[in-house]
Formats: sequence, C-alpha cells, structure tokens
Amino acid sequence: MDRRQRLHQWERAAEPGLFAASLLFLAAYSVRVLVPGLSPTWHAFWAVVTAVTWAAFIADYLARLLLSDHRLRFVRRHWLDLVVTVLPLLRPLRMIDTYDRVQRRRDHPRLALEARVMTYTGLTALLLGYAAALAVYHDEHHAPHADIRTFGDAVWWAASTLTTTGYGDATPVTPRGRVIGAGLMFAGVALVGAVVGSFSSWLVRRFRQDGDT
Repeated sequence: MDRRQRLHQWERAAEPGLFAASLLFLAAYSVRVLVPGLSPTWHAFWAVVTAVTWAAFIADYLARLLLSDHRLRFVRRHWLDLVVTVLPLLRPLRMIDTYDRVQRRRDHPRLALEARVMTYTGLTALLLGYAAALAVYHDEHHAPHADIRTFGDAVWWAASTLTTTGYGDATPVTPRGRVIGAGLMFAGVALVGAVVGSFSSWLVRRFRQDGDT
C-alpha cells in the first residue's frame, strides 16, 4: 500500500472523530464564554476538553503531512487545513472541503451542484458566524467603551458583518475583536458571493430548460 492510499484511508477513518472533536471544541468554548461563574472543577474540565480536541486537530494534520508524498506541496495545497489547525474556531470553513471528499465517493450526488453549494455555504456561514460572535463577545463585553455587551449584541454584529450589511451600531473596539471582524468581512464577501453565484447559475439553467421545452 503506497502513501496515497494510506493517506486516503487515514482521512476516511479520521473524519467522524474530527467532526465530533469540532463539535466538542465549539461546545467547550461556548460553555467557557457564555456560562459565568463556572466552578474550578468544571472550568478545568472544559479546559481539558478544549486542549484534547485541539491536540486531535494537530495530530491529524501532522499525520496527513507525514503520509503525503510531497510534504511541501501538501502544505501549499492544504493551506486552509493549517489555518484551521492553528485557529480551531475557523474549523467550519473545512465543511466544504470535507463535503467535497464525501461527494467524490458517490457516483451520483443527491443534490444538484447549485443546491449543494448553497446548502454547505449556508451551514458554514452559520457556524462561522456563531464562532465569531463567541470570540468577539469574549473579548468585548468587559472592554471600556464597548458597544458589544451581550451575546445577543455579538450575534447581531456577526450577522450584519457576515452578510456585508454593516449597520455600524455595534463595532468591536479591542484589537483582536477588530482582527476577527476584518476576517469575517472577507469570509462574508466570499460566502455571499458563492451563494449569489450559485443561485444565479440555477436560475439561468432553469430558464434554459424552460426555453427548450
């Protein structure tokens, strides 16, 4: 068995565990941010969950790197994997890549291309917006002169930023909050563009089909 086959087998075997680890990581971070007054025992428990799941992400990336034929090429081609390994809150962005691998195992995908793009882009946007809201709320709600004081404010900010609306009634004031906001703006442009482009493609295809009938 060559390296490529072993890499393929590793990815197939690791996908369910990594998906569960992603949910656990997000749950642990959510509890630590949204539940004030955790007892030291529970705080330590969720901190351990965060550390263990993060270690699983790092171990998966290193294993895939070692199993690859050309490691430098692997790093270049899988730059997003490296980013989400360093910054696990961005793991929702891997949904599209994971879905592509799943689809390659099927001869006949159940959804049309446009519907698949819109569905998985929408799920990615929801999870990414939630993660960004958590991170910004964590940094902002105790900051002086902050507009984002509650998690609801953070969700509203994330929704307006991700959809490129930008009302401006809630804006981050901390350096990390502004970095997260800038990243969410770029992600929002890409995700909204993918949804709009896919919907436009679907409309054109439907009009062509109607014209041929």
